Amino acid sequence: MSSYPDKPGAGVLIAGGSGLIGRYLTSLLLSRGYAVSHLSRKQDNFGRVRVYRWDPERGIANSAYFEGSGYIINLSGANIGEKRWTPERKTEIVNSRTGTTKLLYKIVTENNIKLKAYISASAVGYYGSAANGKIFTETDPPGSDFLAETCRLWEETADRFEKTGIRTVKIRSGVVIEKNDSALSKLMMPARFGFLVQTGNGRQYMPWIHISDLCGIYLKAIEDQTLSGSFNGVAPSHITHGDFVRILARVLGKPVLPVPVPALFLRAAMGQMADVVLKGNRVSAEKIIKAGYKFTFPGAEEALKDVLAY
Repeated sequence: MSSYPDKPGAGVLIAGGSGLIGRYLTSLLLSRGYAVSHLSRKQDNFGRVRVYRWDPERGIANSAYFEGSGYIINLSGANIGEKRWTPERKTEIVNSRTGTTKLLYKIVTENNIKLKAYISASAVGYYGSAANGKIFTETDPPGSDFLAETCRLWEETADRFEKTGIRTVKIRSGVVIEKNDSALSKLMMPARFGFLVQTGNGRQYMPWIHISDLCGIYLKAIEDQTLSGSFNGVAPSHITHGDFVRILARVLGKPVLPVPVPALFLRAAMGQMADVVLKGNRVSAEKIIKAGYKFTFPGAEEALKDVLAY
């Protein structure tokens, strides 16, 4: 049986709270009576949320910011799809994840901050992008490509909290279904010209999750003290990129171009980063379901209809 916080208003400190997931998660937590604060590189305005400035690159953050927070959620990380993966950009992507985690760990341990849980973002990229027909679970080892190595280092750094006795949860999210600021919004861009396009052969799997369900899993990670370790943050239905685009086209009432964007074109334009859209695996949601989480949007069509209805 799950057990819940003894104080419904327990503080939650979110690093990277101004991002897509952070914004939705903040609204959910506030609606549930939690006191939420953010660590941010810039002074954002979030209404009832106190925003503290920090500088992870320089290792600067005030330990006073952590007072009253029983939970830390770390969503920090450079956007993997924002720029071409040069060697310098790869270093930035890794350091933006491991560096923030190390700084949080340093402050927590050096100041003897009593946490109920440390919850870290991760990604299904942990399993690698080499499709082999397998359905990946949390017990599988990491893959060998850049994203897999990034996620492995990210999670290993988070495990430092667990080694000190702090309950630690790592959520490996898939493609987040949200209308305005997500991978879905990029897939929808051609719709302004009256059509949608498929990338590559379309047979690559696309692990995905509705933003509400992903935030629901984070909430469960806070409230269910039996949760620890890694959990896949993906919907239970497996779908290929081609099928997803066809469902999206049906929901939008737009045709799909009969000729897909060739893989060679994408690799020329994006380099190694093209693997993000050209490759993908099936990833299991069974562990989080067995832990008691019930998906609001288990199917792609209902998820798309929901986010596109507003």
